[in-house]
Amino acid sequence: MVAFLALVLALLSQVACKVSVTKCTISEPVPILHKYYQSGDLIITGIISQIYIFSKNITFEKPPSSEFFDDQIHFSASWTYRASLELLSRQGKYIPNYTCERQNNLVAVIGGPNSNVCVHMATILCNYKIPQVIYASAPVLNNKTHAVFFYQMFPNVTLQYMGIARLLRHFHWTWIGVLSDDNDNTEKFVDNELPVFTHSGICFDFVHIFPKMTFSSNIVQMVKEGTETLSIINGSTANVMVMHGEIHTVALLRTLLHVSEFEDRPMQTKVWIMTSQMDFTSYPFQRDWDLGFIHGALSFSVHSKELLGFREFLQGRSPSTETEDGFIRDFWKLVFKCALPNSAADETVEELCTGEEKLETLPRSVFEMSVTGHSYSIYNAVYAVAHSVHSLYSSTLKSRATAERTKRNLIPQPWQLHRFLRSVSFNNSAGERVSFIQNEASKVGFDIINWVTFPNNSFVRVKVGHIEPKTSIDNGLAIHEGAIVWPSSFNQSQPFSACNDNCRSGYSRTVMEGKPFCCYNCARCPKGKISDQKDMDYCFQCPEDQYPNKNQDFCIPKIISFLSYDEPLGITLAIFALLFSFITALVFGIFIKNQDTPIVKANNRNLSYTLLISLLLSFLCIFLFIGQPEKLMCLLRQTAFGTVFSLAVSCILAKTIMVVLAFMATKPGSNMRRWMGKRLTSSIVLSGSLIQATICVVWLATSPPFPDFDTHSTPGEIVLQCNEGSVAIFYCVLGFMGFLAIVSFTVAFLARKLPDSFNEAKFITFSMLVFCSVWLSFLPSYLSTKGKYMVAVEMFSILASSAGLLIFIFSPKCYIILLRPELNKRGQIIRQKY
Repeated sequence: MVAFLALVLALLSQVACKVSVTKCTISEPVPILHKYYQSGDLIITGIISQIYIFSKNITFEKPPSSEFFDDQIHFSASWTYRASLELLSRQGKYIPNYTCERQNNLVAVIGGPNSNVCVHMATILCNYKIPQVIYASAPVLNNKTHAVFFYQMFPNVTLQYMGIARLLRHFHWTWIGVLSDDNDNTEKFVDNELPVFTHSGICFDFVHIFPKMTFSSNIVQMVKEGTETLSIINGSTANVMVMHGEIHTVALLRTLLHVSEFEDRPMQTKVWIMTSQMDFTSYPFQRDWDLGFIHGALSFSVHSKELLGFREFLQGRSPSTETEDGFIRDFWKLVFKCALPNSAADETVEELCTGEEKLETLPRSVFEMSVTGHSYSIYNAVYAVAHSVHSLYSSTLKSRATAERTKRNLIPQPWQLHRFLRSVSFNNSAGERVSFIQNEASKVGFDIINWVTFPNNSFVRVKVGHIEPKTSIDNGLAIHEGAIVWPSSFNQSQPFSACNDNCRSGYSRTVMEGKPFCCYNCARCPKGKISDQKDMDYCFQCPEDQYPNKNQDFCIPKIISFLSYDEPLGITLAIFALLFSFITALVFGIFIKNQDTPIVKANNRNLSYTLLISLLLSFLCIFLFIGQPEKLMCLLRQTAFGTVFSLAVSCILAKTIMVVLAFMATKPGSNMRRWMGKRLTSSIVLSGSLIQATICVVWLATSPPFPDFDTHSTPGEIVLQCNEGSVAIFYCVLGFMGFLAIVSFTVAFLARKLPDSFNEAKFITFSMLVFCSVWLSFLPSYLSTKGKYMVAVEMFSILASSAGLLIFIFSPKCYIILLRPELNKRGQIIRQKY
């Protein structure tokens, strides 16, 4: 605290000589003016002596008394008012509006570099309609009519803040601290410009106002606020600080950061982003301070170019060549720490100036030999006024009537210059166009500067990008990342500045309650979704032909899947289908060969043949389910299976009914004998088959099956399948087949104990029990499987149920025919039957 107090007192003592107005002269003549006027007053020196520039580091010829100081350290309102009034007085006399004798006449004022200077000078100068060319940012004017007399050289600040937001987004800096100087523009910056950052997805760890330096008794409060500011900066988790201020703010920041060395609280390294209103300035006592804080900083600067002959002009400046320039004598003594001959003795200076000192030998922290953005704006402003004055003189010459009238009209009035300033347009010595037409002078862009410091307390400004005003919002930023030098503590890698670590791929951001929207938690993507970038707000589905990888951070192309002959499952089912088809054909051959034997006749040969043919077709239907689905295959698959199976079950039902009727016909006096015969069995078989065939025809006519692909059922696969078209009709087919099976099973079960040859009813009962069990278990199995395994389940059900019918109904008969031929006799059959 004591160290900070000492620095503040030193600061106050150093700024006591700072004021805010100067008279600008340029030694180079303007040839076009010299062509018309040979008078020495009409070279550029004479014209520019009528243009006064508000600036810093300039002293009056006679120091003002302390009564002109108020609570502001820099550019105080009272000093600016005094300077404005002095411009309206005769040279060397502080008598406003007194123009009794010939003197230099004020035609324009160039104002800056702080916006509040422009506001204060406008209070007086606008009453006289004096043009004011502003090279500072646009001031906040209470009187809007004053804006008529302003000509803005500074680019649109809205473009600058949009550019800062783009820069932050470009480097993914979403968590920042904001420091702002305490001036009239601060409220406008916080209320109007910071929302631009928020809309760009940027949050603030803090928004803090710099302590205001005052010449008052509130020194303790000022020190307390300074210490609080240090704690806020040092305690912030943000690595990026946006600095909004004026020309002197860097010196103030430098003072605050230097205090941390005395307080034994090393400052955390930050990346400073500074606005173009700021520039590197320092007080004499800061000359030997470390510049490390600014290393790697990024700043926005008014676009500038090197001016032809500017360096040579500076190299020729010295107190001996500029005897009438009081500023350069004071500046020389200050920066070279020497005393000029014939000047008052200074106890702090031990040696005299030799006159051989060179400005280029000074560190850049003391004096820069290159043109900065503010200097470039002043240069253009001076020449804009000079060209306007020339246009005014030229217009006066053309309209003169007599020599005396011409002589009188050669004295321009300030309000006469406005018309010429609004239409001025010229190319400066750097080859760039300067114009106030349609505010074109304020429509230039901003340069992005990277600050690089060296151990000898010198630095360089490296242009690493720019903001173009005429491009779209998203594409206006051009930056060369490879040219940027970052602060040393970040190991030359791009700093990270976010509220928390990034959510990596495979995760999405979720809201963290009670925190700004830039602070978030990371949640794993839901199953089936991915995020392929960091910090994504949501996860998304892969395209239909792709699926998420294990980490859910990218999509993998799905493989085409269908039940084929190239895989074990398909080969196995095909082999079983061929095997049972062969067995069925073999049984059919046995029955054909032994068709005249009693056992074949007793079991209704025609029904047996029809049943065997239907079972053979059922086994062959398996091949409609294997291979890549095609249109014809899909049309035949379910319809052929349903019709053939209904035919088989109808045959079983007919067999069962015939067994019951045969028993009842043997009873004395029974009338059932007339129902016995081919007509009944044919009716039952045809009825069951035709009803199922009708359902299938309706299915094919209304909503037929078609080839389709399923991208959702099986992860990582695109399943080629037959879409059933109408699911309702598909279940109708299965339902009718089930109805026939249940009726057959019920009748066979009730007739299982009837005396019959070789227990035919029992065999049918067992076969239908197997059949019904298989298809009852089919439905849950079919619905619970996905992809090609659904097809495999249906194929297995077809094979199992068909094989059950074949085995339980025909194996006993084949056994007798082949192995027990002695039982295949009429007498034996009759004996067993009765």
